[in-house]
Amino acid sequence: MTRKAITAIFAIAAAVAAIVPVRAVAQGMTRLTTVSDEIVTTEFSARKTKNHVVRRHTHRAHVSANLRHRVRSRRVTVHHHAKSRHIAGIHKVPKSGNAAGTHAKLGHWSGKQGAEPNPLGPGPGKRRIGPITLGPGPGINIVPSAIPPGISQPPKTTRRARSAPPANGQRMVPDEVIVELAATASPRVFDQFLRRHRLVRIESQAFELPATTLYRMRIPDRRPVASVVRALEADPVVVGAQPNFLFALQEAPDLRDSNASHETKAVQYALAKMRLPEAHDVARGDGVLVAVIDSGVDSSHEELSGAIAETFDSLKPPFKPHAHGTAVASLICGHARLMGSAPAANILAARAFDSTGSSADATTFNVLRSLDWAAARGARVINMSFAGSFDPAVHRSLEAAHKKGIVLVAAAGNAGPKSAPLYPAADANVIAVAATDAEDNAFPKSNHGEYIAVAAPGVGILAAAPGGAYQVADGTSYSAAEVSGIVALMLQRSPGLTPAAIRDLLMATAKHFALDGQHELFGSGLVDAYRAVTESVPASLSGR
Repeated sequence: MTRKAITAIFAIAAAVAAIVPVRAVAQGMTRLTTVSDEIVTTEFSARKTKNHVVRRHTHRAHVSANLRHRVRSRRVTVHHHAKSRHIAGIHKVPKSGNAAGTHAKLGHWSGKQGAEPNPLGPGPGKRRIGPITLGPGPGINIVPSAIPPGISQPPKTTRRARSAPPANGQRMVPDEVIVELAATASPRVFDQFLRRHRLVRIESQAFELPATTLYRMRIPDRRPVASVVRALEADPVVVGAQPNFLFALQEAPDLRDSNASHETKAVQYALAKMRLPEAHDVARGDGVLVAVIDSGVDSSHEELSGAIAETFDSLKPPFKPHAHGTAVASLICGHARLMGSAPAANILAARAFDSTGSSADATTFNVLRSLDWAAARGARVINMSFAGSFDPAVHRSLEAAHKKGIVLVAAAGNAGPKSAPLYPAADANVIAVAATDAEDNAFPKSNHGEYIAVAAPGVGILAAAPGGAYQVADGTSYSAAEVSGIVALMLQRSPGLTPAAIRDLLMATAKHFALDGQHELFGSGLVDAYRAVTESVPASLSGR
């Protein structure tokens, strides 16, 4: 302890002796608590004798080397209590401050970064939050702006919300985690981090949606993902950590031979349901870029001839066209035997779903890559005909895309009416689409919920399949694709529409059904392409 600190403590003890009768002062305690960027509270009380006071604070004042700065020039008052008198310096707290409410935000603050925790440890009746011990009673309130120059605070790291999955079952890669580290982490800190958590770096990528770098890491020793994520969240160098979640395509295909293509015009009942022929007299989606994040799209199919503007593959070769991705793309811009909802639009085809296994799945990392690529290529609409658990990293990416003016459309999901909300459809930045059949009944497997915006035909839908074939399939995947095409028509007609205005206009012009619980089944109703394209946007819907 420095000579100046000892001198300051003696001055405090002298003030105690001068103001309060020593024999009236009961045994006390020392407390130091910190609140990041808000209020620092410290309390002390005297022992039975002046000398005892000095010795006590000589031993314990090293908890904060800055105590002398905080106490100096403070007004001293006496608070009377039933059994003791506490001596406390008082400093005014800003009106926005809430000393009681800030205890939940306690952090570690000392005169230098990396200082040791409070050596006093918790006493009777106290609770420990992180390295700090709390005790009851009034104290010195110090506003950070009053802290003298030269006293440093540790750098702040904005932490993400906790993302450890519950033990019951979200789908994820079993031995991987995704981590975001503090931007100031050096290579040495990164190496220490890997050793500390026993992780192996697989890859990293700098993303624009939002601007951050994420690391994909492997857990080599079979530890549960949830426990690893919890440990990572407690590490000061970690901004965010989560599982590498899995998403599934929302389809139930029934592939048919290409000889069935003569039935196309008769089978495409969805065109009349959504009034697409009338809408195409007004707009056909000319030049509007619609990104499709899906499985492989067969760009050689006649329905997609000249429609694929660019492709992106987030997976390892070889590339293999898949029924789902090809169907979704054809429902947006098919223009041979089929009629897509936006036949003159252009497709940005991103392959994120691996179809080599028994099912086509995509990981968080590959979905993020595809979203980032689509935004960089100027997509006005992004179709997401897949579903899964809430994913914090994907949510941040969607939020950033929405702020850039990109319209996001997703399948509500095929898990049935009792399912919990599925994502990305349930994300507030996304237009969620449910499925109906030819009689305007709800698709039995379609998810229900207040987050659904509109519905579109999704049962018995005829679409393209790889190799020049066609297929008939069910699912909210296809309903979402139809709506994505209608959004392209709207953007051709009114390029300045915001994502919020697009959503509101789709909902305001949809065909309503007079059914109990309609909103959870169909949202605002069956989408009406002609009304959505032709009706002027009310002032209240013009942008948010």
